[in-house]
Amino acid sequence: TNNALTEAVYYILLSLHQPLHGYGIMQKVEEMSGKRVKLAAGTLYGAINAMLDKHWIEALPEELDSRKKEYVITKQGKAVLTAEIARLKELYENGIAVTEGR
Repeated sequence: TNNALTEAVYYILLSLHQPLHGYGIMQKVEEMSGKRVKLAAGTLYGAINAMLDKHWIEALPEELDSRKKEYVITKQGKAVLTAEIARLKELYENGIAVTEGR
């Protein structure tokens, strides 16, 4: 698809190149964005459920001693992210070309 990702979804997919639980995702996204993107729990879990439905991420089998579900990006999620990075690169390059007169 050539649908633009929301910033939240983009950063969640990036953060899930390593398995993380919800709170870990929140921390990683805040860290990567220099504290600019702060995910509210509702936003995070809404995005997680949507991405689970689309098979962009998957939940890992839960450890018996852990109540925290961990998620990780899938092959399909990586393809979506790669396409979005290419789209953003085009946006950036065209913006620079026009504004800097190249």
